[in-house]
This record gives sequence, structure tokens and C-alpha cells, in this order.
Amino acid sequence: MGNITVKNRRMGLLRQLGCVITAVGILWLATQGCSRQAVKHWHTEKLTEEFTADRIPEIETFEKYLQLEDRLFEQLAQAVYAHTGSGPEFALVRYSRGSAADPQVRTPNWNRTFAFPVDAPAGGVLLLHGMSDSPYSLRALGEALHQRNYWVIGLRLPGHGTAPSGLTRVKWEDMAAAVALSVAHLTSKVGRKPIHIIGYSTGAALAVNFALDSLERDEVRVPASLVLLSPAIGIHPAAGLAQWKRRFSILPGLGGLAWMQIEPEFDPYKYNSFATNAAEQVHRLTTTVARRVSSRARAHPDNVLPPTLVFKSTVDATVSTDAVIDRLLGKLAPHRHELVLFDINRSAAYSSLLVSDPGPLTTRLMDSKDLPFTVTFITNENSKSTAVAARRQGPFASHVSAMQPLGLQWPVGVLSLSHVALPFPPDDPLYGSNPPGEKDRLFLGRMAVQGERGLLKLPESWFLRLRHNPFYDYLEKRVHAWVDAAR
Repeated sequence: MGNITVKNRRMGLLRQLGCVITAVGILWLATQGCSRQAVKHWHTEKLTEEFTADRIPEIETFEKYLQLEDRLFEQLAQAVYAHTGSGPEFALVRYSRGSAADPQVRTPNWNRTFAFPVDAPAGGVLLLHGMSDSPYSLRALGEALHQRNYWVIGLRLPGHGTAPSGLTRVKWEDMAAAVALSVAHLTSKVGRKPIHIIGYSTGAALAVNFALDSLERDEVRVPASLVLLSPAIGIHPAAGLAQWKRRFSILPGLGGLAWMQIEPEFDPYKYNSFATNAAEQVHRLTTTVARRVSSRARAHPDNVLPPTLVFKSTVDATVSTDAVIDRLLGKLAPHRHELVLFDINRSAAYSSLLVSDPGPLTTRLMDSKDLPFTVTFITNENSKSTAVAARRQGPFASHVSAMQPLGLQWPVGVLSLSHVALPFPPDDPLYGSNPPGEKDRLFLGRMAVQGERGLLKLPESWFLRLRHNPFYDYLEKRVHAWVDAAR
């Protein structure tokens, strides 16, 4: 019996060793796509003037955060811009001074934290962008809310707005600490007026995390409401492997594992390259938030979160709609929260050979009698019309209680929204529906071009993904109404 036990143990160890070797082999193969792309100095340069949570004793206020940010961008200029060439071959390189992709040629530089103060604020609004993004992503909403007399801060989260190398070291706890500094600053500016947090993608998860903190700590201001756009509440389970991929990246020959993808950096306000650590941090954050929401729902079912409005596309290649329902909205107190869901263009999706229909999700939502939140479904008025309407269904209802034509239409050729589209209006000068008037002005929005492969200087797949929201006006009006109602 003893020999059998020893033999079984050896076999078990051999199987485990085989699994490890297989995993390493798979991970090595996964790096080959990245390693064929040249690693640049903006992928490797360590910017030491970045904020981290352990710098709180030194950087304990929002003002000091901004002072540190000044030093960070000076370091970026010296360590990255100063070592990047110029000329026609660098015309689409973000870190080439004066290039079409250089954010410094635009005023202001929306990669940096911005603030829109007012004399007598109706309240405060904190804007939190997504992973690999910048404050630019919520600029339009910030400007609109400022016009409605809100004191607005668009926070640059640590690791962002500078060089992709920042994503190789940032932790989600660093971002959460920066959020806390910003809310404290807003509180000092608006007094007893309400504070709202608007989060996009990973920024949405950070907003929920802060709201949970505030409900558990008496000294922290509880947000009056949350608005979440394309919220990263649940992502693909494979993201859980990112921590192992990052750990293996320190081994000789496996440095490419530090990156999920390495791409040319031509977007002035978003990293195109994506670090493995960034995927790991999103997975850690979303897992933590889901666990905390469930725990709060068990302990305080009547007060899990402040009133929360969620905007989501039914098709989203980045985050899960089911997770938004099952891990967040479905666990919140009834009659306080709402999901606005953007359907695909039913008049254009006429072929099941070309379009993967999210209909089962829609059916689940609109037929359910158990949902404790309101669902507003933005879809075609009918299958032959490009005009859209809002179909509204209240909590615990199994039928549409109201249908409101929106006076908006699907643009020709657009099949759906996307994860990245929601916060950008059609007139956005970078990602919008029409190129700017200047011939040499960089435009990364919608362009109807066809021809031979290899002709475009930018990746052809870039132009397939919609990067602005044709229904942005509706979204903005709903955001205004939501924060105004929570004063």
C-alpha cells in the first residue's frame, strides 16, 4: 500500500509538472505575436514621479497630486519625448514632438487631470476614465455638467495619460487612493452639496468600490448617485491567468509575456498597447467589487449602493452584460436603479450569417418579472425602421410600460454601439462621425473607406469598431436628469 501511495504521489507531481510546462509553452507561444512588434522606449521607461497609494504620507491632498502630476509630465518629456525622432516617418507617433498624434499640440492636453470650477456649485461630479484611457474620454460629459453649474473634476488615474509603461506597474489600489483624494477635494469645494461619480469601464468599478468604502466609513462622503458607462463589473474569466503570465514574464526569453498586445502608439488620448499587469489589475478589481457588493447586499439589503444608472451596449467585446445584471444591479435594493441597454440595429442586422444576435439577453431582461431595477431598452421602432425608441420596463414588471420615440436614427452602415463608443458624441473631433475640416488633422473616427489591404497606415481593424455614440444626446440628457434628481 505504501509503494502505491508513493507511486500515486509521484504521478501526481509529474502531472502537475506537465501542466506547468504546458502552461509555460502556451504562454511562450502567446508572446510571439507581441514580440514581433518592436518594443519602444515608451513601453519600458519607468516614470518615477507617478502617484502610488504608498505615497499618501507625502501626497496626501489633491493639490499635491496635481503638483506630482506636473513633475510626472516633465519627466515624460525628458525620458520619452526627448528620445523620439521627428519628421515624416514619425507623423503618426504620439511621442514625436509636433506630430499629428502628439497630444501636446492640442490645448488643453486632455491626458491630464482637469477641473471645471464654478462660483456657487449645484454639486460636484468626479469623472473616472477606463483602463488605458485618459480624462479625454469623459470630457464631453464634464463640459455639459459644468454648464449646469456642477464643479467637475476629470481625474487622470495613475499609470495613464503618459506612456504605456505606466500600465506595467500600476495597481488598482493606487487608482482607488487617487479617487479618494479627488472626492475629498470635491467635498471641500462644494460643501454639503451632493457629489456624483461617473465612471467609464474600469472607472465604473472604481466608482462602485469608492461608494462601498463611503458606506462603511462615517468620515467619507457618500456619493449622491453613480453613473456607470460600459462598466467593468465582470470580464472574461481568462483574465484570471494574467497574473501568471506577468509572473512568467521575468523569466529569460519570456519578456513578451509582460504585454497582452504591443501596437503602434498613434492615439493621442489612449494607449494602443496593453500590459498584462493592466489585465491582472482589472481582474483583481472586478473580483473584489463583485465580492464586496454581494457581502453588502447580505448585510444591508436596503442600502447596498446609492442610486445607480448604468449605460451598456448589448454587444460589448470587453465587459460582460450578464455580470452587470447578476453581480451588480440584481443585488441592489429595488426601485432605485436603472439599466439603459442599447440594442443592435435591427433594420441592418438582416442576416444571421453576418451578425451574432444578442436577442437571448434581451428576451431574458424583457420577459423577467424578478428584476428589481428599471430597464430602458434603446432599439428600432420596428425591424424595418432606422428610427429608435426607448422601451421602458419598471422593476418586477414583465411588460413594457412606456415606449418613447427619441427622434434619433441609426446612421447608415452602423450595426451596433461598442464598448468604447458610449461617452463620445458624434461631433467629437477625434473619434466622431465626420473628419475635421483640416486635411492633415488626425481623425480616428468613422471613415467609409474601402480598397486594397495594406494601403492604410493605421490598422484596418481600427476603423471597424464604432468609436462614438449616435445616441449620445439621449445619454447626456439622462445623465443630467439623474444627477439633478439626486441633489
